[in-house]
Amino acid sequence: MHYASPRKEGPFIKVNSGAIPEGLIDSELFGHEKGAFTGAVSQKRGRFERAHGGTIFLDEIGDLPMQAQSRLLRVIQQKELERVGGTKTITVDTRIIAATHRNLEQMVGNNKFREDLVQTERISYSNPPFETKKV
Repeated sequence: MHYASPRKEGPFIKVNSGAIPEGLIDSELFGHEKGAFTGAVSQKRGRFERAHGGTIFLDEIGDLPMQAQSRLLRVIQQKELERVGGTKTITVDTRIIAATHRNLEQMVGNNKFREDLVQTERISYSNPPFETKKV
């Protein structure tokens, strides 16, 4: 999708949301300022900033903690973010592609995923389980 789109000259950033520890997810996605927390010895641009002008692929979006979901919604709706520990608003122009193996509607019902994220503009594709495919 990325390489066949008008954004193909921009960056393509892949994120496995389930592989990032919950305590680091905000810093990884949205960046952080120097001194924002212990170990933040320099400023770091997050994945959304690095994907500016291109595409970010959020694999296993169903694993995102609620706090990160709120910040993601701001990026989707307002196209802006603030780094952890920062006060400056940063505008980003990034196409977001997300995937998960989880049932997001069920997660919404269990208050584990934001309903307004599920209702954002999307195209759904469901791949049948491997064992049901004919070879």
